[in-house]
Amino acid sequence: MLFSCLASVVTAGDLPPPLTAEDFIEFDRVQAALGQHLFYDPILSGNKNITCAHCHHPDFGTSDGLSLGIGEGGRGLGPERTAGFGADRVAKRIPRNASALWNLGARDLHTLFHDGRLSRSDIYGNGFNSPAQEWLPDGLNSLLAAQALFPLVAQFEMAGNPGENEVIGAVHDRIDAAWPILAKRVRAEERYADMFVTAFDHIDTAEDVTIVEIANALAAFIAVEWLSIDSPFDHYLAGDADALTTPQKRGIELFYGKAECASCHSGPLLSDQKFHALGLPAFGPGRTRPHDPYARDVGRMAESNRLEDAYAFRTPMLRNVALTGPYGHNGAYPTLEGMIRHHLDPLSARADWNRGAARLPPAPWLAQSDFILDADKLEIKRQLAAIQISPLQLTDTEIREIVAFLEALTGETVHKPPFGVPPWFEP
Repeated sequence: MLFSCLASVVTAGDLPPPLTAEDFIEFDRVQAALGQHLFYDPILSGNKNITCAHCHHPDFGTSDGLSLGIGEGGRGLGPERTAGFGADRVAKRIPRNASALWNLGARDLHTLFHDGRLSRSDIYGNGFNSPAQEWLPDGLNSLLAAQALFPLVAQFEMAGNPGENEVIGAVHDRIDAAWPILAKRVRAEERYADMFVTAFDHIDTAEDVTIVEIANALAAFIAVEWLSIDSPFDHYLAGDADALTTPQKRGIELFYGKAECASCHSGPLLSDQKFHALGLPAFGPGRTRPHDPYARDVGRMAESNRLEDAYAFRTPMLRNVALTGPYGHNGAYPTLEGMIRHHLDPLSARADWNRGAARLPPAPWLAQSDFILDADKLEIKRQLAAIQISPLQLTDTEIREIVAFLEALTGETVHKPPFGVPPWFEP
């Protein structure tokens, strides 16, 4: 009988149903093929020197292998990426860890970004609550399409610094002013004209292309390319009792039982899509608000303006999590074991954490600000007071078993995506 190998504390009723294709939006494959070209093309960045793939590359689990990314102005790819040189060097690290892109086409997905600043909502009459508010364009095919728009207009991610190009100049006028400029760029490229006409029934000529079609194509590509529902865990949920090893099965028992992981990593997507304050070690420039006097990151509170949301971040989904380190909203832990130990005892783990655990490409001109928060005892005290986790005790063996279970969330075909990295992509 399925699940009979688990201790009685965990039953089939404690586990989520298996993910199937029906749990995901059905995107157009022709649009996805177009989206692949756009995803790997620097044309969508202000200075035409960075692509979506520089921060979300399949070689690094659709992230970048860094704690805090190096955006516009950097050189190279993944952990080898540098902070650039001379006048073109980066002015700031990306404040948060680059999220993985697995299963973002899920129908039940309603909130994105570490602080949840994008969600499905009718508050602005366009289907979304987003940083663009009522200026978000109509016609977006999904939450994922809306999400794809914002890195394009983020100064340190893709848009560039003031004075460098017309895109960032437009952003500083109003967020939606930059998207028509990017769409015009794409329309002007002859290689894209026929692709858009073929992919979208309502597009007759390149002149009809707007940022909406670009976002919809990007969403189609991301959703199709990084759909992952064939991990050993998925097979196990579907009825294959032999899909997991004994340590992995013990890991499930702990995950859904004693370790209480499933209190947040719940449901088929292994996320409650809510926000929790874990008290991760603080470093980097922070995602500051206009009135913040220094580098810090208050998490969900920046979006909600509710004190109870201070330092809370969205629960990540866990498919292919073994591929997507470093872990945490700022990539504080390079290993799954480290992240688990932090969950078990945040105060002790934070006290034991050392700066060497942060994967930060060298940038001497940024070094002084990388760990500036260490000197602010009051801010540190506020962060520690906000922690919402009570300590738990697990043995080293039990921690290894949870890691084994998390490794069983890696899809069998993750390295055989429908499209792959185009041969012309140049990091």
